[in-house]
Amino acid sequence: MDEAIELGLWQMAAAYIFIVILYIILKAKGIPRDKELVISTFRMTVQLVLVGYILAYLIENNHVMWIILVIIIMQFFAVQNIVKRVKYPIHARLKRIIVISMVTGTLSSIFYFIIVVVQVTPWYEARYFIPIAGMMIGNSMTGVALGVQRLVAGVQEQKAQIEAALMLGATPKMAVKNIVNQAFDAAILPTINSMVGMGIVFLPGMMTGQILAGLSPITAIQYQVAIMLGIVGCVSLTVVMFVHFGYQAFFTERAQLCSGQKE
Repeated sequence: MDEAIELGLWQMAAAYIFIVILYIILKAKGIPRDKELVISTFRMTVQLVLVGYILAYLIENNHVMWIILVIIIMQFFAVQNIVKRVKYPIHARLKRIIVISMVTGTLSSIFYFIIVVVQVTPWYEARYFIPIAGMMIGNSMTGVALGVQRLVAGVQEQKAQIEAALMLGATPKMAVKNIVNQAFDAAILPTINSMVGMGIVFLPGMMTGQILAGLSPITAIQYQVAIMLGIVGCVSLTVVMFVHFGYQAFFTERAQLCSGQKE
């Protein structure tokens, strides 16, 4: 395969013409998104440049402690983003369940994928571990955020029905069964939908990047299929752990419904 074409400074600058065009359109139509566009573009550029240099350093100075630190940072910001996305204020108990689900679900999936599927030696090889962990944690973050939102909203909106079911002798698990199932469905639906159009409607970013970097399209496809299956498994495991334990945060030890929100 041919070597990748390196983009020079002027080539990179030429790509920003698309931002300029969008900026002009927003201004012409009077849509108040121009400042947001400029800030987003600036943040994206700075963040990616910084990440690029950090990844280059980590790959060159590969060490298990750096990988552990990166994972901790990823998990911290993922949980923070999940909590911020939920419209309702949530109880500390539910936050703990989110943390446990994210950490347990993602780490078990990442290590299985790294050790069993890709078979990287050592497992903390930064070139493989960080990109794979980033994709799995990022997709799981989105899934859990959707699951939390749907679960909390469902309990708040169907509070009367849940209490009625409890009065008729239903257990907490039975009373919120439909809400839990809807939360799980909402959480995994985006991941499943992304699989449907993959390869026909669009080429995934990772696969496109590998091909542009000179890798064989067949090899790129193999990695993309494996990664996508890993993401589906990671999201499913993380979300099912959350919904399985998450609903319990809305009930007392006496099986009475509580708010599940901040007190």
